Amino acid sequence: MTARLVEQAGFDAVYMTGFGASASLLGQPDVGLLSFAEMVDQARRLAETISVPLIADADDGYGNPINVTRTVRAYEAAGVAGLHLEDQVSPKRCGHLEGKQLIAASEMVEKVHAAVEARRSADLVIIARTDARAVESLDAALERARRYRDAGADVLFVEAPESEAEVVAVAEAFPETPLLFNAVEGGRTPLLELARLRELGFRLVICPLTGLLAATGALQQALSRLARQRNAARRRRAVLRRLHRPRRAAGHRAPRSTLRGRAGTHLAQRGGEPVSTWLSRHCTSLPLVVAQ
Repeated sequence: MTARLVEQAGFDAVYMTGFGASASLLGQPDVGLLSFAEMVDQARRLAETISVPLIADADDGYGNPINVTRTVRAYEAAGVAGLHLEDQVSPKRCGHLEGKQLIAASEMVEKVHAAVEARRSADLVIIARTDARAVESLDAALERARRYRDAGADVLFVEAPESEAEVVAVAEAFPETPLLFNAVEGGRTPLLELARLRELGFRLVICPLTGLLAATGALQQALSRLARQRNAARRRRAVLRRLHRPRRAAGHRAPRSTLRGRAGTHLAQRGGEPVSTWLSRHCTSLPLVVAQ
């Protein structure tokens, strides 16, 4: 549904985020819990739903260069228009979380080579991502990105620069290479205006959490309102139960005539007035029934 809404809003492409896939399918953070098969299935479902291009997170390629070959071909067969591979040690983590580790740059170069050679159509976009900024330094991340570009990557994705100056440094390092910017609310990278990113030369901007955070916040508010209504309904029902329970002195049984009226209607008194009158004044809304 989210993918359809993205297309209906007029965006040029849809992005399948690993964070969002893990959250929606498992209710867990993006720490490498989803398998290759689960991610391919998710990509296929999304691609079948939309008519605009789908860019998908392919994590670390799910193994060595041989595994990357299979990953690329499976994603392509699923209908993906582009995918990104990252240089983390498996199990990988979200690029804006702590605790990441990197594979050797030479191993990632082999993976990029394998990805480029595996695609059946030259239209499939191979995006090479490096997480070296958080683990090593910005300079190390730029050097890795250069090697991945030389290995044949179509787009470079330098994850998690930590200031606007670092974003500018990434753009200046690759003036002729298409770049991807990851706009993550609450992440390490400052959120820049699209006009500024366009001015710097970024060609792709992904917003992996915007829809998920908006939907989660709206659902939390809706459930909170339901919970308040449910609790109010429970209080009303408790009042009703107390009112319908006749009060008796110890060892005393109230005469039937004081509890029932002419046609068997309850006429127990509350403060000198019939319960039916009291209810009409104080309980004006129906109890809410909530499925659980």
